[in-house]
Amino acid sequence: MSRIAVRSFATRAGVVLGLLATGCPLVRGAVNASPSLRWWLFSNFGAGRMCPEMLKRGAPLRLIPNGNAIGRFFPTACKNDVDDSSQTVTIHFSGTGYAWTPVAGRVGFSVATAVEYRPDFQMTEDSTYVWARTNRVVEGPTFAIGSVENPVVNWASQTPLGYLASTFGSQIIQSELASGFTVVHSDNGDDFALGILTPPAKPPHPFKLSSNEHITLANESTEVRLQQVDFIGPLEVADNGQALFMRFKLAGPSVDVLLMQRSAADTWREGLQQGAPLAPPTVAPITSFVLAGNSEQTQSLRLPPGEYMIVVDNSDRVGSVSPPWNPLSVLGGGVVVLSYSIELGDAS
Repeated sequence: MSRIAVRSFATRAGVVLGLLATGCPLVRGAVNASPSLRWWLFSNFGAGRMCPEMLKRGAPLRLIPNGNAIGRFFPTACKNDVDDSSQTVTIHFSGTGYAWTPVAGRVGFSVATAVEYRPDFQMTEDSTYVWARTNRVVEGPTFAIGSVENPVVNWASQTPLGYLASTFGSQIIQSELASGFTVVHSDNGDDFALGILTPPAKPPHPFKLSSNEHITLANESTEVRLQQVDFIGPLEVADNGQALFMRFKLAGPSVDVLLMQRSAADTWREGLQQGAPLAPPTVAPITSFVLAGNSEQTQSLRLPPGEYMIVVDNSDRVGSVSPPWNPLSVLGGGVVVLSYSIELGDAS
């Protein structure tokens, strides 16, 4: 989650620093050598925007570092405390999400926590590296199960020692927080990575960017189980004349892809997290298309300003595709793996 929060610093303070340092190694050296100056720049240009940026985005959840996403967390409330004396920022945030587990199926949950970060950055010749290093976990995480798709295993959510609470409350959420995050800001935009990267390392991605003029909104791989849906986003289109440029690589049978307004997608997602059976959304998608099985495909969509979600449907209950039946679906059979990049650029 913290990589989402520090995005604002990369887009504001990073730009300021880039302007200061353009063609001037002496300025870069002075900033890099002064912790107090770096903190002043961060606290004045970045800290106040951390929560607004966090609330705009979801975070993929993984069982192993750099693995495929198996669920999502969506912040719904956030506030920050800036401590000038210790030069730290504490983020208090909460939200809801979902994940998939063998036997249990889709699991909905809520999380609340507070984490203290010690932000820092370094200017290189062509990039600004922003690090959000976890200083300590101040509170929580407090994890609660909202629903378990398979009631046979609902007992697992009744005890703090149960499989679901320990796995998603500690192994996933805690590991995401403890690892820290890196944002690399350059003329090509902002790039993200779990963990701390040092220059000149760059975050790994399933795809290379198609254009230096595009801003990367998402670039990762996700697993979508049989009779499940996955919500990618939110994806913000800021201005008129912009489009989403998408590239997909699917391993597995064909799936449906739906583009929805964020508000409609959030309502649908929250219902599923509370235990509603999978069914078509009450608000029709803006558009939809089919990704052919075991293939690569590109798609571009010109959209008015707003926030959107991409929904990947690997079921026979929502879109036009009916995936093949698999007797091992409860254990993970019938999974598709989707690698994708989603970029924002000029529609022309």
